Amino acid sequence: MSRKNKLKRFAEVATFPNVFESVPTKESFLTNQEGLSEDLRGNWSSGHFKNNHPILLELACGKGDYTVALAKDFPDKNFIGVDIKGSRIWRGAKTALESSIHNVAFLRTRIEFIDRFFAPNEVDEIWITFPDPFEGKPNRRLTSAPFLDRYRRILKPGGIMHLKTDSPLLYEFSHEVIRDDSACTIQYTNDDIYSKPLDFPELAHKTYYELKHLGIGRTIKYIRFVIN
Repeated sequence: MSRKNKLKRFAEVATFPNVFESVPTKESFLTNQEGLSEDLRGNWSSGHFKNNHPILLELACGKGDYTVALAKDFPDKNFIGVDIKGSRIWRGAKTALESSIHNVAFLRTRIEFIDRFFAPNEVDEIWITFPDPFEGKPNRRLTSAPFLDRYRRILKPGGIMHLKTDSPLLYEFSHEVIRDDSACTIQYTNDDIYSKPLDFPELAHKTYYELKHLGIGRTIKYIRFVIN
């Protein structure tokens, strides 16, 4: 994509009613479509979605295709895709608006700050789909111990975590981190989910990046675990 198109999408996405951006000078505040500061911490369901449905996050959501697909599958749940790239979020946010999918929102921020924008026990589940495995930088991996601590602060007790990846490195690393954390329990793990009929139908959705990985012969791995 050209720089001109990226800048155009970046400007447009800031005007979408389903997109919020973090305000650097105000820790828990977000900027809405009108450019006004808004604090939704502890108030996402009633304040934005206008319901009391469970909240699920997709971290490093990229183009938001998985976020939107899950929202279609589960209309009785609220989904929030999180990514730092506004030009990527643009695609998922625009699709949700054009398709009148109202249980989807997007948050543009760094994952390191995720616990600033959600209250304790506010989030029911977290999806991590095809994140960067950060070879040589284990503390930047989204399943490293520092990140699990951030998720623990916002998840409900027994909150479910999902990791979907093509990376053997990240898959094995995540297993080790989860096993070393006495508050975490692995519920399900599979190092090649498409080798047999899927155990969970929501895994059938394929992101832009997953399709690229499958196209070059990589196997897709999945871990479902609980943070108690």
